[in-house]
Amino acid sequence: MSTEKSRTWSWEFDSPPKVVWTALANTQRFNEAIGAPTYKVEELPQSDGSVISIARARKGPFDLEWEEAVVDRVFNRWFHQRRIFLKGPLKTLNSWLKITQTEKGCRAEFTIAATPSGMMGRLILATRFFSGPDRVLNQLAANMKSFADGTVETPYEVPPPTLALGSEARIRDLKEAIDQSPFSHGLTQRLADFAFKRQDADVSQIRPLALARLWNVPARHAVEVCLQAAKQGLLGLRWHLLCPHCQGGKGESASLDQLPVGEHCNSCNIDFDREYSGNVELAFHPAAAIRPVETAAFCTAGPMVTPHVVVQISLKPGETRTVTAELAHGSYRLRTVEPGPSHIIDWHSGGFPEVIANVDSMEAGAPVDSGKITLTNRTGRRLALVIEERGWARDALTADRVTTYQAFRDLFSREVLRPGDTGDIDHVTLMFTDLKGSTALYNRVGDPEAYAQVRDHFSVLGTAVRENNGAVVKTIGDAIMAAFANPLDGLAAAIQIQNDMKAHNSTTEGEPLIIKIGLNTGRCIAVTLNDRLDYYGATANLTARLESQSQGGDIILSESLTHDAAICDRLTKITLEKGMAELKGFADSIPYFRVLADDINKLVDD
Repeated sequence: MSTEKSRTWSWEFDSPPKVVWTALANTQRFNEAIGAPTYKVEELPQSDGSVISIARARKGPFDLEWEEAVVDRVFNRWFHQRRIFLKGPLKTLNSWLKITQTEKGCRAEFTIAATPSGMMGRLILATRFFSGPDRVLNQLAANMKSFADGTVETPYEVPPPTLALGSEARIRDLKEAIDQSPFSHGLTQRLADFAFKRQDADVSQIRPLALARLWNVPARHAVEVCLQAAKQGLLGLRWHLLCPHCQGGKGESASLDQLPVGEHCNSCNIDFDREYSGNVELAFHPAAAIRPVETAAFCTAGPMVTPHVVVQISLKPGETRTVTAELAHGSYRLRTVEPGPSHIIDWHSGGFPEVIANVDSMEAGAPVDSGKITLTNRTGRRLALVIEERGWARDALTADRVTTYQAFRDLFSREVLRPGDTGDIDHVTLMFTDLKGSTALYNRVGDPEAYAQVRDHFSVLGTAVRENNGAVVKTIGDAIMAAFANPLDGLAAAIQIQNDMKAHNSTTEGEPLIIKIGLNTGRCIAVTLNDRLDYYGATANLTARLESQSQGGDIILSESLTHDAAICDRLTKITLEKGMAELKGFADSIPYFRVLADDINKLVDD
């Protein structure tokens, strides 16, 4: 007779539930720490569109094979993971986490339960099966306070990874080279420690934006040190296509020009296209010559693999279930794990609407009680209903963003689209500048002196662009074109350029150099031109034309830029001068707004 064996661990923590959840719900790290094997998954599409995930691994003398079931969970509260074995000494393996808020923090209970398959399974469960989890969970509990207050970056204690022979000297030399670059920002040692001391689960896909949050440093600094480390050979880099449902990397390439235009996600059984603004990500990993990282997973279905999923509940046909969950107001997508329709809601008041899965639609029903989530399956088959945050992979360094960093263009100028290929960019802020009266300057002071002054002015502009998270796309005579992922960064760069040019003029002999600036934001097409990434389309054309309306020393803003919420908030400090212009290539008069030279310092962010 197969008797289930289980063990439950419970703790009282001073930390809030979200901190404990981050540690205990990270099944990737947990499985690696207890010595569980990595595994590969085969996804088997079914006739109804659903997918059965079959995992295979080897542990000691045993070949293991199991069905990886959907993990039911409520973010920051509980999860239930189930494995049904087809091969090996076990029949089933279940784990539960339950977190309850208390006055001082929270109470956590973690349960592991297994059913043996035959005599060998009974022997394993009766001896050392629970010793690995017991050791790791007790370490987690002991380290939780240090993890919560930021003293340690991870609560897991694991043996150091095995590095290639001679790696210590190589790492030392590479760190020295990175530190000599302008992109280290004092982060080289922290990056090396992360890449070569952390768990495989942490470093198989290093995300600079996640490092920036972990280290509490500007995003640009983390991105730049990773780019420099990849250039030197301390790290490798890969481009990924992210599935819009599970946000997993389903297609990858070592270079941007080799990335496929679309991909199929076997896990979700959907096809999706490449979108540079959404699902093309640049991620890093330790250089394989120093630390080869296992590409197989320790867990493919745990809550922290898809942290954007805040509620996921499996329901039988016709079943309704209500769970306790406290979600923040915002935008959510309602869908099922299985292929099918989805529904987007913007929830800002009252109870969360009932989530209803119909045969051919997802529906947001009537609001339910505060702090509760009700889910209903009105179809004739079992479904897993999902509520997910719409903030797309907040730690993903997307292609449209990384290509607006000057460090990327300086270090990886050959990372371009394949000839004839284009990429739609949903949102980019562009800047065009020009040097007022440059032709007269050349005539007055002669070519050598004028060129020296122009060269110096390019240095001032380039510094301001880079320091505000932008990149100089190209120079055009005495002008530059620059790109920014964030409109506010574009405005900040324009402000810095005008202020820095004033300072430059005050300390330089000769005639003052006056800069004209135009800023615009909108959709663009990314293309490869003259072996570099460039931007084309109506947004780029309008930006180039708007700069001509500048009188010098001021900043010209497009109408679309003034509609950006963050820009609007900044502009409340001044009164804009509105104008209309007849611009070449545009049939209608174009409105624009001028930031007067005398008002620029009023916009400096305190």
